[in-house]
Amino acid sequence: MLLDNGTAGVACRFGTCFDAVMHIRNREEQVPFTTKDGSTIRSLLDLSNAPVAGQSLAEATLPAGAATDRHYHQLSEEFYYLLEGRGLMEIDGDEREVGPGDAVLIPAGSWHQIRAIDPLRFLCCCAPPYAHEDTYF
Repeated sequence: MLLDNGTAGVACRFGTCFDAVMHIRNREEQVPFTTKDGSTIRSLLDLSNAPVAGQSLAEATLPAGAATDRHYHQLSEEFYYLLEGRGLMEIDGDEREVGPGDAVLIPAGSWHQIRAIDPLRFLCCCAPPYAHEDTYF
């Protein structure tokens, strides 16, 4: 929120106060990188590019036939939201086919892996924010 004089204000919600500046990040401006699990990620909003407090949002891609390394996050709960392609999602030994429009909950501590049948593009939301240090194999 900008005040009448053009300066940023402070907003408080649910007992937490924060700088009320709007943060917008464009996908095309985010540099892709490979995570510890082997997927290619573009951080859309996370600790590397915005003052996020409790979550992170990234776009992940996997080429057809590729898979992430089976892993878990001790602290982070994850959501995957499939945008393009079909894949096989495995969580703690339960495997199901997923595709565009499917949202997947991955509880903290759950072993998981996604395998691309077709080229996959999906959103990953982690709370607390994704950290390499919270990825275990």
